Amino acid sequence: MKPAPRLAITLGDPCGIGPEILLKILPVITKKWQITIYGSAVGLSILPKHDIEYKFCSGKLIFQSMELDWVDSTPEMSRSGFQIGKPSALSGKCAAEAVRVATLGIMSGNADALLTLPISKTALFMAGIDSPGHTELLQKISGSQRVRMAFISPSLKIVLHTVHQCLRSVLEELDIDAVATTLIFTARQFASLFDLNSPRIALCAINPHAGEGGLFGNEEKMLEKSIDVANISFSDFTTIKPIFTGPYPADSIFQKASKGKFDGVVALYHDQGLIPVKLLEPDSAVNLTLGLPFIRTSPDHGTAFDIAGKWIANPNNALAAAELAHSLLR
Repeated sequence: MKPAPRLAITLGDPCGIGPEILLKILPVITKKWQITIYGSAVGLSILPKHDIEYKFCSGKLIFQSMELDWVDSTPEMSRSGFQIGKPSALSGKCAAEAVRVATLGIMSGNADALLTLPISKTALFMAGIDSPGHTELLQKISGSQRVRMAFISPSLKIVLHTVHQCLRSVLEELDIDAVATTLIFTARQFASLFDLNSPRIALCAINPHAGEGGLFGNEEKMLEKSIDVANISFSDFTTIKPIFTGPYPADSIFQKASKGKFDGVVALYHDQGLIPVKLLEPDSAVNLTLGLPFIRTSPDHGTAFDIAGKWIANPNNALAAAELAHSLLR
């Protein structure tokens, strides 16, 4: 019998909902995965008691008659200075160090996929870490040349051209070749990950009504040239024949995509892509990092400090993240 694949899980910010989410998903995901957890044991020690029984002992999480490997990447940390529901420099350091150690571990062959629980950008900043989120951290640690943030839900696949930057800079930095690169990269990744010979990739416009022929802006003329560049790049390919179309008005493209007209949508900035997926399928959306040398997924939500420790956090996104990683490995 083939052994179960190995999943590395990072705890996320120990003061957020990551520890609670972890304990809620373990009974389900241990049926399909061999689990190793990376994170500060402080995250469990400050968690208020609940009817879920667990304990941490000698590098193992003892949970429902299971012993799961736990790598404490910051063993020097004690409960002092940590408060559940409150981000801090200490919690930011713990979260980032867990990602670093887990990433190096998976690149050394210790796991087959990585599931990251939520970290806090505020806590990372307080800790003096210059990466604003998981995507940037993972790219830097893994040495990956190019990555893109994607969001996968049952009816949508969205790739972001830009991530954590202000909207003004998105407009100022809009570039024909850069957008074409994202389109080409998306097509290659989708062909590989989702077994699509001719991925249909749609591009979002940036102005209302896709600029209405220049009435509301000329950026769409630039985006049309990006599509031309992307199409030319695949003109001589025989194995992958992507279909790039657009730019489409952002107020209608996602509905069409959710009904199956496109295999994926490239959004030009963060909220353009995140609003529709979080509105349509908030409990099943998964963050997938494209371009890493391993599969990495994450629940599409944050640390939820306001409900941390109350045992009411919804684990469905994390379960979906584990399921997506499993299906991509297959």
